[in-house]
This record gives sequence, C-alpha cells and structure tokens, in this order.
Amino acid sequence: MSNKQHIVVLTGAGVSAESGLKTFRDGDGLWEGQDVNEVATPEAWSRNPAFVLDFYNLRRRQAIAAQPNEAHRLLAKLEACYRVTIVTQNVDDLHERAGSSHVLHLHGEITKARSERDESMLVDVAGDMRMGDTAPDGAQLRPHVVWFGEAVPMLEAAADMMAAADIFILIGSSLQVYPAAGLIHHVPDPIPKYVIDRVIPPVDGIPNLVKIEKTATEGMRWVFDLLQGQREGGSQGERSCS
Repeated sequence: MSNKQHIVVLTGAGVSAESGLKTFRDGDGLWEGQDVNEVATPEAWSRNPAFVLDFYNLRRRQAIAAQPNEAHRLLAKLEACYRVTIVTQNVDDLHERAGSSHVLHLHGEITKARSERDESMLVDVAGDMRMGDTAPDGAQLRPHVVWFGEAVPMLEAAADMMAAADIFILIGSSLQVYPAAGLIHHVPDPIPKYVIDRVIPPVDGIPNLVKIEKTATEGMRWVFDLLQGQREGGSQGERSCS
C-alpha cells in the first residue's frame, strides 16, 4: 500500500463544462434541448430506442471532440505526490485523457455500450450506434449509461472510496442527482473537504469544509496551490506535484 495521502475527488458536470460539454444542471429538465425523460430513462428507450441512440450518438461525438481542461489536468498532476481516486458522475473520458489513473464512472461511459439483456456485457464504441447493432449475446446494444430510474451499480464501491479519503474535493456537482449526491456524507468528518463550484451546492453542516465559489479550473488552481504550499511547508524532501 502507498504511504501517500489519499485524495478522493467527486466530479460532476461542471468540471467538463469548460471543455464545452453542456449540462442540465439549471433545473429545467433539459439536456441539449431535450427533455431528459425522453432520452435518459428506461421508458424512453422502450418507446423510441432509435431516437435515444441518435441522442447519445451526438453526445458521444461531442465527448470525443472535447479536450480535457486545466481542472482535469491539475487533478492528474496531483498523482505525482498523492494517491488520487476520482469518482465522476460524468460519462465522458476527459479525466482519463488528462492522465488520471484511477477513475470510477458512477453513471457509465459514453464510449461503451452494453447488451440490452446482460448489463455486464460491455463493448467499446467509437462511432455511432444503430438499431440492429448487437452484443456478443445477440441482444441489441444500448448506451452504457445509467438512466434516471435505474440502479447505480458502482455506488457501494464509491461510498467505500469516500470513507477511505484523507482529503476530499468536490468539483462541479450540484448535489441534486441522487443517490450520487449522498456520497459526500460518507466522507469522514475530521478530514479537510474542498467544494468548488460557481454556485455552491447545499453543504451546510458538513464539518471541515471550505467553499470555493469559482469555476472548476479557477478552483482547482486554488486547491492545487494550497496543497502544494502545505507540502512545501511540511517535512523536508517532499517533492513538488508539478
């Protein structure tokens, strides 16, 4: 086991917004102009799977075209002197492309598809998906995305990661989508917690918490510099995270 401090990061749509990926955080129920009930529920898939596939084809093209921003890159840089685990609500792969090694996707990955019959049967997808595209078991492929109303298979693993944190950072999540929003309550009370968002989510009453009302990149610069300063002021011989 590494003797490095363990930073656990929970990221939401706000961390990818600066890479040009839109969110539906404003509470109007729309994502890219579509009612989420028409594109992000099992019922929508049952009603009109071709429409749902087209919607996610566009999301996939956008995600692939997007580039990691400075917030993604700073999180990856922290691995030089910390053990870093990222739990993300996002389905893009920008954390991985920025260089982060340990990323858990709570809500699936848009560059993967799964069998409609067996959710554990996954395939990589780089291009568009069509009706008639099948998994190895012969069932129709659907996006590997957790829709509203579906269970979150990785939730328990994510909660265990929160409980094992020495430092916690929340970036760009409105804490309005459950059950993921409840993960912050698994973080131990005594450890330092940093919450970065242009609009701070409801976190009152959580101990040892610093609110950073900034964009993801601005906030991560602040936290990165703070952690760097703490290391430089600590024991001799500790190396820079840069």
